[in-house]
Amino acid sequence: MKKLYTINTVNNFMELIFKPFGMPFAQANPDIEVYNIMDDSLLKETLANGGPTVQVRNRIMHYAQAAQSSGASGILVTCTSVNEATKLIRQMLQIPMINIEEPVAQMAVDNGRKIGILGTIPTSPVAIGRVIREKAAEAGKDIEIVNSVVDGAFDVLCSGNRAKHDEMVNEALYKLAKEVDVIAFAQISMSLLNHAPLDVPVYKIGPSGFDKIKQMME
Repeated sequence: MKKLYTINTVNNFMELIFKPFGMPFAQANPDIEVYNIMDDSLLKETLANGGPTVQVRNRIMHYAQAAQSSGASGILVTCTSVNEATKLIRQMLQIPMINIEEPVAQMAVDNGRKIGILGTIPTSPVAIGRVIREKAAEAGKDIEIVNSVVDGAFDVLCSGNRAKHDEMVNEALYKLAKEVDVIAFAQISMSLLNHAPLDVPVYKIGPSGFDKIKQMME
């Protein structure tokens, strides 16, 4: 039996991440046990400082080492905003560790040149944008990024008002869709959004991240 550990930075991760994405993955892969680590101070500190601090990196490093010591076969970090920390830490582990948005960044680069990034907190579009630029450079592809941040929508979602969150995000989504070739969502918290059909592909964070770490664990 393989073990997958997720590292989460929001205290409502069961509702936003585990139940919609982790549980279906676990049910579809009975040979993999999924365990979850949660520390909501990680995102709070990252947001307050415009990116992950040394202390945030150190805490994630300790969680990753603890997961490895517990027999983990892989680690999936579910928060886009701390992906800079993941990139540094994984070099020091003996098991694969990825950030959940990495496959979405790859899909955006593969399928678009003018890439829209939609987020609900300011740190996540910056973080996924960095990954998109890295993947574009690896592919030798010129891209243009258009960022859109729906200020306040994440707090609205965390207060329990999903309908208002979706209304706010959809307004920005429909506007952004007129300006770009593809859209990448910057956070998994947006992935349950219901929206009307669009003329451009929209890549949402979630199952592709679980599938990618599974592939690496094999």
